[in-house]
Amino acid sequence: MRILNKEVWWSMGAQKIVVIGTGYVGLTTGACMAHLGHEVICVDNDETKINSIRRGILPIYEENLSELVTQGCDAGNLSFTTNLSDAIPDTNFVFLCLPTPTSDDGSADITAIIGVVADIRTHLKSGAVVVNKSTVPVNSANSLVELINRSDIDVVSNPEFLREGSAVRDFLMPDRIVVGCVNPMAGHRVASLYENVASPIVLTDFASAETIKYMANSYLAMRISFINEVASFCHSIGADVLEVVKGLTLDKRIGATFLMPGPGWGGSCFPKDTRAISRGADLTGERLELIETAIATNTKHQLRIVKLITDLAGNNPTTSRVCLLGLTFKAGTDDVRESPALIIGQALVSEGFSVVAYDPMQPRIPTHQIALVGTIEEALRGADVVVVATEWEEFSSLAAENYADAMRGKLLFDLRYVLPREKFAAVGLEVITLGQRPIREIGK
Repeated sequence: MRILNKEVWWSMGAQKIVVIGTGYVGLTTGACMAHLGHEVICVDNDETKINSIRRGILPIYEENLSELVTQGCDAGNLSFTTNLSDAIPDTNFVFLCLPTPTSDDGSADITAIIGVVADIRTHLKSGAVVVNKSTVPVNSANSLVELINRSDIDVVSNPEFLREGSAVRDFLMPDRIVVGCVNPMAGHRVASLYENVASPIVLTDFASAETIKYMANSYLAMRISFINEVASFCHSIGADVLEVVKGLTLDKRIGATFLMPGPGWGGSCFPKDTRAISRGADLTGERLELIETAIATNTKHQLRIVKLITDLAGNNPTTSRVCLLGLTFKAGTDDVRESPALIIGQALVSEGFSVVAYDPMQPRIPTHQIALVGTIEEALRGADVVVVATEWEEFSSLAAENYADAMRGKLLFDLRYVLPREKFAAVGLEVITLGQRPIREIGK
């Protein structure tokens, strides 16, 4: 592994880039590469999606992404097409940003990548570089080399480290850029695409690059599982988890990132990647028991929350109305994939509660059992119990009096620790948080 200084490679200037896939990673990659000055064509086989993007309607919500897409299109260095055969022969770099969904056995399914590479392999011009940004099983890059089977074409692994809600910032101001390669010259060429990005470049081999991606997400997931276990422990002994967090994060060896208790982790990356690397390890005979435990702990934590809510909400769930505030797996995105909020909401429905939900992004949800309404006031009206499941500012900024006026009951479960408990207590409402003593007991 080498950390490259920018003095060690040459500036190639603007390059022709094709990005295959216009999902979360592909659209961000295309828009940001155009922003860096390259000529980018984004390709997708979904004609409806491509036509919508051309009209300025993006399939995802990401801060500043819409503006970058518009700027790139207006400048003439960003375009969108469904015609892969026309885009490929003239390009210097092909970025693979394709979905790798979870297979039945937990592994990442790279069927889409294999299919696309098989289609383009004979159409690539000599000297082109195929750059994989999709999250794939370790040693997948070697498989792509074998599939392409051309000595004049290089493959490079360039995994993404984009957080939903801050993907543009993460692309343009990353902690590091990882480049995995066999041919160092090809690695340097890919690194030079980022010459206007102030970030260390990690030049390494295929397997190490692919492993870095998986282990980064797995470690962060383990931190969240750990602090949620701490919250449960604090709840049982009367300690304050937020005070514990403060004490922990002041230790420079520990730090503060991803060490805030909540409803558990979800989204498009952590669940999929932890399962995939665990399955990959199983196939080699090496179990990753810490990661397996983090997965189990996350599920157990969400079940613990559901039990806490049902126990405190009373014995008559069929007559109780639950207001669920937030459906996306975190604030700043419209993604509900494996969202803890949605998992908890569906579990409450299974317990017999009537669940009405509001989220500022108005996401589509894969169930009709949860009633989605258009305003927070409508969701709160007549609620016996309120559950704050996503940390949208709208929920914490609404005055406690507004909650009290709209609700029928007195209990709120703040899974994100965003509500000012003292202010709610002053208007007769009780905010319950896992790992903190109720306001009424403090000082006793």
